[in-house]
Amino acid sequence: MIANQQKPNPERPWLDPAATPQIVINGVSKTYGGFTAVDNISLSIYKGEMFALVGASGCGKTTLLRMLAGFANQTSGQITIDGIEMAGVPPHERPVNMMFQSYALFPHMTVEKNVGYGLKRMDLDSSAKKQRVKDALDMVQLGHLGQRKPHQLSGGQRQRVALARALIRRPKVLLLDEPLSALDKKLREKTQFELMDLQHQVGITFIVVTHDQDEAMALATRIAVMDRGKVVQVGTPSEIYEFPQSRFVADFVGTTNLFEGTVVTCEPGLITVNCAETGCDLVVDDVGRFTPGQKVWVALRPEKIRLSKQPSAGGRVNQLKGMVWELGYLGNRSTYQIKTATGKIVTVFAQNERRTSEWSIDWSDEVYVTWSVDAAVLLHT
Repeated sequence: MIANQQKPNPERPWLDPAATPQIVINGVSKTYGGFTAVDNISLSIYKGEMFALVGASGCGKTTLLRMLAGFANQTSGQITIDGIEMAGVPPHERPVNMMFQSYALFPHMTVEKNVGYGLKRMDLDSSAKKQRVKDALDMVQLGHLGQRKPHQLSGGQRQRVALARALIRRPKVLLLDEPLSALDKKLREKTQFELMDLQHQVGITFIVVTHDQDEAMALATRIAVMDRGKVVQVGTPSEIYEFPQSRFVADFVGTTNLFEGTVVTCEPGLITVNCAETGCDLVVDDVGRFTPGQKVWVALRPEKIRLSKQPSAGGRVNQLKGMVWELGYLGNRSTYQIKTATGKIVTVFAQNERRTSEWSIDWSDEVYVTWSVDAAVLLHT
C-alpha cells in the first residue's frame, strides 16, 4: 500500500540493498560555539541522482552543502565520496564543484574566460582547454555568446554560464545552492527542465539546496526535508507529498489541511478520529499504527477535496458543511477557503476545467466539502 514497498529497479538504486552509494554522510554534525547547525545527519546518495535538500532558512542545508564542498569542516562524523573519506581533503582536490546562488561571475571577463577559469590549475594544453570551453558552452547552448560580458546576458543566460563553469572540470558531484532563485517564475520553470535534461546528459550526481518545495518536487529523484539541523524525512517527491511521516513535513511541503483529534476506533484498514475542530468524527483508511485514545493529526491535501452545493450520497466519505469565506482565481485553478459551522477554515483547490467568467460556486455560497476515506493521511502528533 505504501510507496516504500516498491520493487528495486536500476533507476531507483536506493531500493536495492546491493547498490553502493556514491556519497555517504555518516553521523555528521556541525556546531558553532553553542549553536548546532547540522545535527547528526546520515544520508546515502547514489551516482546519477538529482538529490534535493529542502528546508526553511537556517535549517542547516547550506551548511551541509558547504561541508560536502570542503568549505567547512564537520565537527563530528564522516563524509565519503566513492569510498574515499573527505576529512582533510581541501576543496580544490575534492571530486566536487559548487555553483553558488549569486553565480559569482567575473564581470570584467568574457563568457568564455569565465567558463574556462576553472581550468587554470589543470594540466591541459591550450588547444585542449579551448575545446573543453567550447564543449561546455555548447552543452548549455551558449556557444554563440562566448565573447559577451556577464552584464550583457539575461538572468537565465548568466545561470547557464555559471553552470558551464561548474561542469567544465567534469566533477563527479555538482553542488547547487539555490541555483534558480534569481530567475523570474516563468524562466525558473523553463530552466528546471533544462537543468534536468543537462543532468541526464552529463550523468553526474547533482545535489541541490532550495527552500522552494515546488522546485524540489519538479527536479529531484529524492528529497531530504530538513528542520533545525536534522533530516526529518527522505523520499521521492511522491513519497514526501503523499506519505508525509510527520506533521512538520505535511505542513511544510505543499499546502495541507490539518485536523487535530483523538483516535476512537481502529477497525482493519479504517480508523475513526474524533475531531472537535470539525464537530464530528473523521474516518481515515489507514493501517494499524494507532490505538484508541491516541492524539493524532489528519492531513488532507486541498486537491483531494470535492466541493459542491449538494451533499454527497456515496459511502466511505467524510463530509463537512460550510460557507465560501474566501475565493481566489489563479487561472488554471481556484482556491476556496471554506468556513465550517465550528469556525474551522478548510482550503480547497478546484480545477477550472471550463472557459467561463461565471462562478459555479461563489462568495458566501453554502457548500459541502467531501473527501474519500483514503484521501487523507493520519499522523502522530
